[in-house]
Amino acid sequence: MIYKKGLSILAAALVSVSAFAQMPEKVGGLLNVDKTAANISKSEGPHAGFKYMVDKQSTFYVPSPVNAVNYLDNRPNIPDLLTWEPNLVLVSRSLDWGVTSGPMEFQKVGSPKRFGQYLSVWRRDKKGNWKIHLRTEVDNFGKKKSEGLEYYEPDSKNFLKHRSEKRLQQREEVVFQTDELFSTILKADTRTGYKEFLADDARFYFPWKDEIEGRDKVLDFLKKDRIEIDTEPTEVGRAYSGEFAYTLGTATVGMKDKVVKFSYIRIWQLKDDFNWKVILEMMWER
Repeated sequence: MIYKKGLSILAAALVSVSAFAQMPEKVGGLLNVDKTAANISKSEGPHAGFKYMVDKQSTFYVPSPVNAVNYLDNRPNIPDLLTWEPNLVLVSRSLDWGVTSGPMEFQKVGSPKRFGQYLSVWRRDKKGNWKIHLRTEVDNFGKKKSEGLEYYEPDSKNFLKHRSEKRLQQREEVVFQTDELFSTILKADTRTGYKEFLADDARFYFPWKDEIEGRDKVLDFLKKDRIEIDTEPTEVGRAYSGEFAYTLGTATVGMKDKVVKFSYIRIWQLKDDFNWKVILEMMWER
């Protein structure tokens, strides 16, 4: 496997590949579900594609959170055409938790084609099937060509198998408190906060901006566009094996001439030095 500098982790390696056939089984299983749903969306319509990958516990952000099954059963005003292609996939060592993200294209009949980025957090149900835990999207102009697929394949190292619900909650609280610290620093200085908590190769998704990859490029974007960000976490989830997690929350974003209310999701990774770093962040308007 090809290791990408700056992103070695406890349980996985970030690898660039040119073909799905090269994917290892653990990551490939999740990727196959996401790609199958995308193919169904393309051939049978977005409603069928979404139904394939959700259950009663799935949440869509549209932009507020809704139960995905209820939302789809009410036949929402979703695009007539929707395609997506994952360019990032990760699976936890415990094989219960994963993430896919990538570019998408969508269109209402008679309207111009539009572009964006999606992000899905996945979990496995009692039957071992991958199902959406939450999914959110952000619009962009689609000007940047997507990079090749990258993935985190978990290794077979042992992990602590906690049984206590209290202990599992405490482990989630560690991530939540890390996000709270991040948010505290952001209130003092936005760029300092992101410099401290973003991983070197972090991805950043912001409305009407192409995918930004790399902490330095994110910092340049924040400086150039004079963006100030205040955040407040409201929710946390962590893989059973512990090396990946997400936080959700609200944000107030000051731009050159306006202040906008956003929601955000951060995907966190526990690094070799036992510090949590954000490897992916998406913001969308509330």
